[in-house]
Amino acid sequence: MDILTKLKDQARRNPKRIVLPEGEDERIVEGAARAAQEGIAHPIVLGGPTEATPPGVEWIHIETSESLDEYAAALYEERKHKGVDLHKAKELVRDHIYFGTLMVRLGRADGLLAGADHATSDTLRPALQIIKAAPGITTVSSFFLMVVPGFRYWGDGVFIFADSGLNPNPTAEQLADIAVASADSAKAILGDPQPRVAMLSFSTKGSAKHPDADKVIEATRIARQRRPDLQIDGELQGDAAIVPGVASRKSPGSPVGGKANVLIFPDLDAGNIAYKLVQRMANAEAIGPIVQGLKKPVNDLSRGCSVEDIVNAIAVTVVQAQSLRGN
Repeated sequence: MDILTKLKDQARRNPKRIVLPEGEDERIVEGAARAAQEGIAHPIVLGGPTEATPPGVEWIHIETSESLDEYAAALYEERKHKGVDLHKAKELVRDHIYFGTLMVRLGRADGLLAGADHATSDTLRPALQIIKAAPGITTVSSFFLMVVPGFRYWGDGVFIFADSGLNPNPTAEQLADIAVASADSAKAILGDPQPRVAMLSFSTKGSAKHPDADKVIEATRIARQRRPDLQIDGELQGDAAIVPGVASRKSPGSPVGGKANVLIFPDLDAGNIAYKLVQRMANAEAIGPIVQGLKKPVNDLSRGCSVEDIVNAIAVTVVQAQSLRGN
């Protein structure tokens, strides 16, 4: 059974309310209809009039919503320390992304998915302001779920690549945050009770000396200290992380060497380049970017996304919500 089938099956066990703020986009409406039809979510679409509401999809027209004043008051309380007055809050709440984010914040929805018609910054800014980072996490990050067909070394070729979408040049502390969040994402999304996290570098166990390698070594130390229950090791080169024969020579005794399924890149250059190369050269499926480290799930779509991408992302968001709510 492939990972997407597993995710959809998991979502069906306890479908969640996922708000889709971009109801003016036909792809979003079709994706919501399919998610409802497949039983993976209870979609809530924000938008203008529609001739026929798809079965199983809740449709909210913001301008006529009875929740506008309540949401504006909540936004004002959340942002008044940043100079947002009630008048400004009433303006912002009419923005579909802010309205949807407040639904999640106030428990009217379990997660949000947007980005088909918005830049990543527009999708995530309200989440960072209103939902905020989960306890113990100061760095919200992202990952791509990579499905590599015919992976020849071990397992099913399913990996998490992080951070591949948000943080350009993370510090050692931020890298540790990304590693911990990615391990928890692997547990939730992959159903892996003991993910194997590799902190990647151009150096393996001191084979090269450089401040960039030192940052990865320090990040590994911090992550282990924070979460001694996790299998995390570094610094490791890419081949030492995923190829058993190479790991036996370069990093003998490593708890994750040669079998890592969570790969933490030292910066956004490395992470973004790696996922795109693997996607194109290995004909891999890249699902994401999936946001992690928030109190409740908010995920970003590519503006070039297909209806299938939207359905898959809804399933991922549901599974994240199940995990965060302890279900």
